Formats: sequence, structure tokens, C-alpha cells
Amino acid sequence: MEILPEIVNLLLEIKEKKPLVHHITNYVTVNDCANMTLAIGASPVMADDIGEVEEMVSFASSLVINIGTLNARNIESMIVAGKRAREKRIPIVFDPVGVGATKLRTTTAKRIIEEVCPTVIRGNMSEIKILAGMDADIKGVDSVSGEEDSEKVAQQLAQKLDCVIAITGKRDIIAQGDRICRIDNGHVILSQVTGTGCMATSLIACFCGIAPDPFIGAAAGVTVMGLAGELAKKSLQSGEGIGIFRVRLFDAVWSMTEEDIRKGGRVIYEQKSH
Repeated sequence: MEILPEIVNLLLEIKEKKPLVHHITNYVTVNDCANMTLAIGASPVMADDIGEVEEMVSFASSLVINIGTLNARNIESMIVAGKRAREKRIPIVFDPVGVGATKLRTTTAKRIIEEVCPTVIRGNMSEIKILAGMDADIKGVDSVSGEEDSEKVAQQLAQKLDCVIAITGKRDIIAQGDRICRIDNGHVILSQVTGTGCMATSLIACFCGIAPDPFIGAAAGVTVMGLAGELAKKSLQSGEGIGIFRVRLFDAVWSMTEEDIRKGGRVIYEQKSH
């Protein structure tokens, strides 16, 4: 299967249909996630009060649950919204930010997985290892685990949880069942700007909001984010740094063309035979 034409078609469909993406996310990156959703052509809503999340998610095309800044109030909102989304077959993209750093994050992530059953889980290598019950090194909310065996870890967890697993890092891995995508887009500067992982999660949710196949939706979101990072970095002039890069990142997503994806996407798809 050719992945890049699928991504191009989905990008055009997002701009036409403007899916509503409901976020229950963290206050560090909430504005960036809203703007990234707008940049790709979708429509964001950031509603986290338990009094309205069930109603709001019922109108949405997809739901983002992000545990970056947890508190007792938004945990319950995440569970309530997630259950309603699951009832209505609305795709749920879970970002387990910093899982393993504290008991609260770890127990909350496990509860969300058990009670909500996310469609896609996107995390760095440390976060995915923690969810898989493996030992992992983590510093605050940052991964310091090596990325060896990332394909094996992703595939095993995807099978265990019956969902799509997306590991973002030097090489991004998307896994579900017997299918795997290896994505080599991106630039190290993405790791030096707060919230690029959260923004990638939002892009996944935008694509999953219109894609019939969440595996393709996840691959599309991660590919677009990585490619945008490359284009933004390439546009920097001497003396420009992460501040200008952050702005250019939004511009790169907003102005991304079919040709950019077809020529710049470095995606390898494999379906393993039984």
C-alpha cells in the first residue's frame, strides 16, 4: 500500500470538511495545539469542565486526551468524555505525557486505557515502555530511553491494547496488528521546543477525525509534523532560533502542499505475513 497518496487525500479532505477536534489537554501547550489544529484546516475546541464534556464530545469528530498537567478535576472529565466518545465511535487519541514520572500520572494513564480504550496512543519511547510494563528512563516529562527495539515494543503494546501505537523520536514508528510504518521525517530542533509532541497528537486527531483507518490517520499526523519540522528548520536564517522556528512550524503546516508530502515524505509501510 502506498501511504503518501493516502496522506495527501486526507489532507485535502481535512481542509474541505474541517473536522471538530475536542481537546482535554494541558495548559502548557493548549494554545499551540489549538493553532496547530487550525493550521492543518480542522477546528479545535478546548473544553474540559465535567459539566459540558459529554455534550461537547458528542459533536466532535475526534477527542484528544493529554495528561500533561493533571488535576483531580480534569481526570474525571477525561474519563467521562472518553467513555462518551467510545459509545459514539469517535476516535480517541491519548497522549500519556510523563507517564512513569509520578504515581498519579501512571495510575491515571492506566485508568484511561482500561476505562476509555483509546483508538491511538502517541508517546515517546520512555512513555510507551512504561505503558508496556517495561523499565524506562524518564526525566520529568522527557524521554531519555534509547530507541532500540522500538518496533517490537510498539507492536507488542498495540496487540495487547488492541489499538494503534505511535512512538515519536528520531525514527517514528506506527504499529497496529501486523502493520507497521517507519517514518524518517523530522529534525532534532523539534525536541527543543515545548509542545511539539502535543501538537503531533493534535494532528493525529485531525486526521483520525476524517480517516476511516486510524492507522493511516496516525501515520499522516506524524508525517506532517515531521515534514513541517524539516521545512521550518530549512527556512531559518542566520541568527534565528527556536522562537522563529516555532512560528515557522505553524506556517509550514498551514502552507503544506501535495507536492511537499509526495516529495518530502519518508515513510516505509510494511504488512507482515502470518
